[in-house]
Amino acid sequence: MGLTVDSFHDVVCGWCFNISPRLRVLAAEFDIEVRHRTFVLQDSPEQMVAVFGSMDQAKETILGHWAACRAASDTPELFNIEDMRAASFDYPYGLPAALFCKAAERLSGQGAHWDMFDRIQTAHITEARNVADMDGLLDIASDLGFDRDRFRRAVFDPGTRIAVDADRHLARRIQVRSVPTVIVRETGTRLVNGPIGDLRAQLGAALRLSA
Repeated sequence: MGLTVDSFHDVVCGWCFNISPRLRVLAAEFDIEVRHRTFVLQDSPEQMVAVFGSMDQAKETILGHWAACRAASDTPELFNIEDMRAASFDYPYGLPAALFCKAAERLSGQGAHWDMFDRIQTAHITEARNVADMDGLLDIASDLGFDRDRFRRAVFDPGTRIAVDADRHLARRIQVRSVPTVIVRETGTRLVNGPIGDLRAQLGAALRLSA
C-alpha cells in the first residue's frame, strides 16, 4: 500500500527548495502520492514590512535564512545569494507565485502544480528573478507549455484565489505554522526536514505503521 502526503510550501522558502527534489526521489521509491498545498507566509509587501520592519530588512533577514538553507542543501551552488542581494527589486512576497501554482493545478493537475513550483523556485533562488512580477511568471508558464492567455485567465479567476485560501484554512485547522510541512495522511506523521536518508527512514516507519 502506498502513502499520501500533504506538502505545504511557499515558493519563496529556501527550505522548500531543499526538500522538493528529495520528495521527488522518495515519491518514486515509496509509491507516494504528493498533494501540494500552498501556504504563503506573507501575502503582501505590507505584511512583509509588518513582520520584518522594512523591505530592506526583509531581504537581509531572509537571505540570512538562505545561507542556512545553502549549508544544508544537496545542491548549494543553486543558492544565488549574491545576485539576489544585489537585485534592485524588493524581496518577493509569495502570493503571486502561489496563485500560479494553483492555476497550474486547476488546469493540469498536481503534477503541473509541482512542476510550476519547482520552476518558479529555480527562477527565484538560482536565477535571482522577481517572482512577484506577473509578466515574468507568465513567461515561466509559457516555458512550461501553457497558453499564455489561458493561463492568465486561470490566475485571475476567483476560483484560484479561493483554492489558495482553502489551503491556508486547511493549514490553520491542522495547525501548520511553517513551511515546508509534509504530513503523511495515513498516520498523521509530520516529516522532519533533513537529508534524504533521514526522510527515507521516516517514510519507511510511516509505511510500516500504516500497514
